[in-house]
Amino acid sequence: MESPKVGTRQLVDWRAAVIAGLAAGCVFLALEMILTARAVGSPWVFVRLVAAIALGRGVLPPPATFDGGVLAAALAIHLPLSIAFGCLIAFVIHRGGLAAGIVGGAALGLALYAINFWSLSYFFPWFATMKSGISLISHIAFGAVAGGVYELLEVERFVRARE
Repeated sequence: MESPKVGTRQLVDWRAAVIAGLAAGCVFLALEMILTARAVGSPWVFVRLVAAIALGRGVLPPPATFDGGVLAAALAIHLPLSIAFGCLIAFVIHRGGLAAGIVGGAALGLALYAINFWSLSYFFPWFATMKSGISLISHIAFGAVAGGVYELLEVERFVRARE
């Protein structure tokens, strides 16, 4: 690790941030699907809730079974959001080390849970059903993974600070 020099500032490694967002998004989706399947019997509930943002409420009624088009729509929404949130987390935690990245990322994941569910539920009321321990755990895990993966992959670079 390169040590910072006086009069410099550390840059965000955006490549690492994008990869961290994708990795965290995959972990988040897997957790949501596994925990939701255990709670309600189908792993596809969360996928359908996300897909309904683009496809409309018609994809929501049971049975919550696999549908390739629904999965594609959900991924087209979920993965870009994961990248954006991963970049946001990287921007906030990029000056810390691995432990700070994981803990700070987890805290930001908790904040994302609150922001997502209190704002998304206004525009997409079906998300109110996902205000649960499952989504809370998944969001905290998302943040921790995003922060940890970012710190593991980050190539530290510094530039001269403007005075």
